[in-house]
Amino acid sequence: MRPDAVRRVLNAELAAVRERGVPRVLDVGGGSGVWAVPLAASGCSVTVVDPSPNALATLHRRAQDAGVLDKITAVQGDSDALASLVPAGSADLVLGHGVLEVVDDPKTTVAAMAEAVAPGGVVSVLVANRFAAVLHRAVTGRLVDARRLLDDPAGQLVEESLTRRFDVAGLTQLLVEGGLAVELVQGHGVVADLVPGSVLDGNPGAADALAQLELAAATLSPLRDIAARLHALGRKQAPAGQ
Repeated sequence: MRPDAVRRVLNAELAAVRERGVPRVLDVGGGSGVWAVPLAASGCSVTVVDPSPNALATLHRRAQDAGVLDKITAVQGDSDALASLVPAGSADLVLGHGVLEVVDDPKTTVAAMAEAVAPGGVVSVLVANRFAAVLHRAVTGRLVDARRLLDDPAGQLVEESLTRRFDVAGLTQLLVEGGLAVELVQGHGVVADLVPGSVLDGNPGAADALAQLELAAATLSPLRDIAARLHALGRKQAPAGQ
C-alpha cells in the first residue's frame, strides 16, 4: 500500500498507544468497515457506531472475510446519541470520517466524540473541502454552481446530499469549540484527484511519485487549503496533574 497522509498520522498515533496496550478505536459512522476492518487486522479493538443496518451488514461480511469479527463491536445508532451508546472516555482514537458533512448538528457530534475519547487521546475527522468543490465545478464548466458554493457559508448546494462542507478555519474552530486541542490540519487528495489515470498508467514509477507528492503537499498552504478533503486531529487534554 502506497503512503497516505491520513494513514501515516493515524499509524503514528496508534504506535504510541500500542506501547501501553491494545488500542481502542471508536469509528463513528464507519459502518461499512473501510477503516474498521484494517484497524482490527492491525491489532486494534474497534467499536463501530452507524445508523444503517445495511452498512453494518457490510461491516460484518468484511470483518468475517478478514478474520477479525472478534475484534469488532458493531452498534446501530446515530452520532447524536453517542453518549448513550458508548462509555465516556472509552477510546484512544475516535474516527469521524465523512460524518460531519451529513449530521444534523456537527457541534453536537464533535462534542460527543470528544466525550468518548480518553484524556490524552485523539479525534480524527475527515471532511469535504468547500473550496475544492468550488474549483472542481469551475474547471468542469459548472460556473453557476461554483459561484453558489462560494457564496454559501456552508458550501452546500440544496440538491445535494451533503449538508455542508468545511474550510480550514471553520473546521479548526469546530474542533476547538468541542473541547479539543487541534494538533494538525492537512489536505487529503491535494493533487491525486487532479492527475489523469493515463498519466499513471503510461509512466512507470508515476504512482509512487504521486504518493510522495501528496505527502509533501498535505500540510503546505495554500495547497492543503484546496485539497479535496481536509483531515484534522484534535487531542483531548488530560486534567491538570495527570
